[in-house]
Amino acid sequence: MRLSACLAALSASSLVSAGNWFGGNDVSVNDADKVPGDSPLTFCRNEAERKSEVVTIEKVDLLPNPPESGASLVIRATGTVFETIEQGAYVKLVVKYGLIRLISTTADLCEQVENVDMKCPIEKGVLSITKAVEIPKEVPPGTYNVFADVYTEDDKPITCLQATVTFGMKKTADAIESGNEL
Repeated sequence: MRLSACLAALSASSLVSAGNWFGGNDVSVNDADKVPGDSPLTFCRNEAERKSEVVTIEKVDLLPNPPESGASLVIRATGTVFETIEQGAYVKLVVKYGLIRLISTTADLCEQVENVDMKCPIEKGVLSITKAVEIPKEVPPGTYNVFADVYTEDDKPITCLQATVTFGMKKTADAIESGNEL
């Protein structure tokens, strides 16, 4: 999956505000850490730390949740941008397949937001995004952990998000249980 598709599919709100995805640290999830809405997204930072972030994410919905390989994924995200996000903003992205690190990179946020039909600068105010993306059917079944940590050009935190998404396991398990060949 392309970096841009991965960002769009697994972190719509990180594109709104940018953030870190699952890294080397274990993270415990409680209700305060879950991004509101119907998605697997959680915040990386605690509630007190999030108060200094440039973006507040109010809600992210994925349809379907969880995403399915070979299907369209609709992402709806809303949030508030408190400071204009300029060129030079970046996202530190880590994607793991199980324990295998597939991607570990720093990407230009302004290039990535073009995938959701936005451009920099991202002005202050309420921001809503609705975007449909196609998840390739070739996505290998398994569990993917994504960590996105987003910063302004001056290294001020924009947002930090993480998610765990499992592709294809239910269909594979159902086929085995029913005796059907894969």
